[in-house]
Amino acid sequence: MSQDPKTAAPEQLLAGMQAGMERSAFRALLGRLVKEGRTTGPDQSEDMVAYTRLNLARTVRNEKTVKLLPELLDVLGKLPPMNWLVITEPWCGDSSQVMPVLGLMADAAPNVRMRIVLRDEHVGLMDRYLTHGGRSIPKLIVFDPQGKELFNWGPRPQTAQDMVWANKDLPAERQLPKEELYAKVHAWYAADKGISIQRELLALLRH
Repeated sequence: MSQDPKTAAPEQLLAGMQAGMERSAFRALLGRLVKEGRTTGPDQSEDMVAYTRLNLARTVRNEKTVKLLPELLDVLGKLPPMNWLVITEPWCGDSSQVMPVLGLMADAAPNVRMRIVLRDEHVGLMDRYLTHGGRSIPKLIVFDPQGKELFNWGPRPQTAQDMVWANKDLPAERQLPKEELYAKVHAWYAADKGISIQRELLALLRH
């Protein structure tokens, strides 16, 4: 993904790391929300709760099936100290596909600190990383220990993003309904098995 020129100041990024939760805490939050039949944010509709429940199932599957590429493991093991800050929400479908991959990558990188913040609790930060004017998530921001941004990525791999944009470019009467579009996108994720995410991030980490 191309980097938005409107990015956060170092102090804003460092504050996000300070406020963020560890991956294990985010994963526990997801499980707790499903057990309690709720989600994050003010919208506690049946649909949003159902999305969260579905995302837990996808997360569990991806944790079991995603395997990191050998060339990516090599680069991750040699990275200098850096911070990975992820903006997301438990109800976000793309998050259930992306977060397990990012988590595996962070675990394989001794010098990477990864923290997660909820989008709707950090709108000021989110609004520095809009995608075509929208608060699309998840969004990964990578920066050095001093808060200098190295790159950002998200909300989804380019192929999946192209599917979403191509649908939006169609005349309204030809656009797939939201549920059909995202079924198509998630079918692509399932077939891809996290490879595209890894390759895109590998290219950015090598840059």
